[in-house]
Amino acid sequence: MAKSKKPLVIVTRKLPENVETRMRELFDARLNLDDVPMTPKQLAEAMKAADVLVPTVTDRIDGPVLKEAGERLKLIANFGNGVDNIDVAAAIQRGITVTNTPGVLTEDTADMTMALMLAVPRRLAEGATVLTGDKAWNGWSPTWMLGHRIWGKRLGIVGMGRIGQAVARRAGAFGLQIHYHNRRRVAAKIEEDLGATYWDSLDQMLARMDIISVNCPHTPATYHLLSARRLKLLRPQAYVVNTARGEVIDENALVRMIGAGELAGAGLDVFEHEPAVNPKLARLARDGKVVLLPHMGSATVEGRIDMGEKVIVNIRTFMDGHKPPDRVLPSML
Repeated sequence: MAKSKKPLVIVTRKLPENVETRMRELFDARLNLDDVPMTPKQLAEAMKAADVLVPTVTDRIDGPVLKEAGERLKLIANFGNGVDNIDVAAAIQRGITVTNTPGVLTEDTADMTMALMLAVPRRLAEGATVLTGDKAWNGWSPTWMLGHRIWGKRLGIVGMGRIGQAVARRAGAFGLQIHYHNRRRVAAKIEEDLGATYWDSLDQMLARMDIISVNCPHTPATYHLLSARRLKLLRPQAYVVNTARGEVIDENALVRMIGAGELAGAGLDVFEHEPAVNPKLARLARDGKVVLLPHMGSATVEGRIDMGEKVIVNIRTFMDGHKPPDRVLPSML
């Protein structure tokens, strides 16, 4: 790494103003003030020049891109909790450390998950459009806009990490029965505190739930974890909520089943081919079958600032010659 007073830190997207200000103070920071996503060519050029690259979840840093990295690049400090946008193993093989920003988005994402869990069965998005549409609202009626209560229903959480547990705490307060499937069973004390029932078999859990909440990361092992086969295990009155990653669900199968009435609906904040959204999903949203949000589960001012502060701590720690606190290893994925 070239020795200089301040490391060259290249940031791929615009960050909160106070985070950028702090980066300017501490580093030779090259910022993206226009917030225009970098092209693959621009990303490759950045990786040739930088000591530290700060990408976001929309930047695809795979093996071929990593081959473009210059000798100076020794740290990729991802501005995001997930690292499915980075080939971590390939980076480490090239001597590049990878960090992320875990923990700071837990409560915000859990809030949005709970919001979708309410919005879909209670038809909140449909109701909101009534008051802003072309037709006049004729007033309250006993049989109009009927949804379904969630109190007493069974919630199956796929992925009982920080976010899954935060969802369980909220859902319990709304009277939902908490069930979960996880790669590893959580501690007995956590299960007791959450009133959660563990299912070793994901298939068996899916077949018995009223609502499924996807809260696991996207890894090679979780790609299409909710496959067409597994989605068919769900009951026709079940709802699916996803605030994790779109790739965890076979989106085409989900669309077909909702359209055919084989599932009651879905609340999605993430999509399999972001930023593209399946036109059939958009039609289902217009028909009131699904609620779609533009990947805003973690979009709070507080959360973004906390992420930026984590990135800065990781960079400073690394530059001081220590292991950064949020280092990511392939064995963690």
